[in-house]
Amino acid sequence: MTTQQDYPVLWPMPTRWADNDHYGHVNNVTYYSYFDTAVNAWLMHATGTDIRELPAIGVVVQTSCHFRGSLSFPDQLRVGLRVSRLGRTSITYDLAIFREDGDDLELAATGEFVHVYVDNDTRKPVDIPAVIRTAAEALVPAENLPG
Repeated sequence: MTTQQDYPVLWPMPTRWADNDHYGHVNNVTYYSYFDTAVNAWLMHATGTDIRELPAIGVVVQTSCHFRGSLSFPDQLRVGLRVSRLGRTSITYDLAIFREDGDDLELAATGEFVHVYVDNDTRKPVDIPAVIRTAAEALVPAENLPG
């Protein structure tokens, strides 16, 4: 079972009034926005860098989401982040969305998010920028580290 202890980072994420659909719950596409926002906000925080100004940018080439529970405004969320694969040009994030329930976190979704780093101008794959790689290494679980 997926728990908050599986993730080295639990990034805070509020829901917004506009996140709810006609049925009164957060629309499925919004979960992807939470993933995207959490990963990029955490990268900016962890690197102390405006990642939009690096010579290489991470473009999303693959995402997935498995819905486990319903969310609704005004839920307060935590997005769990960890890295399942750190390659030369790409990073695969394992993610989870938890709803705050008092002192507990209730699992609402799990997913995957793959960034491939490309040159800002040519859009051809390049090595992950060193500042990004250093930050991402902190999210690799010990059992996935080489050696």
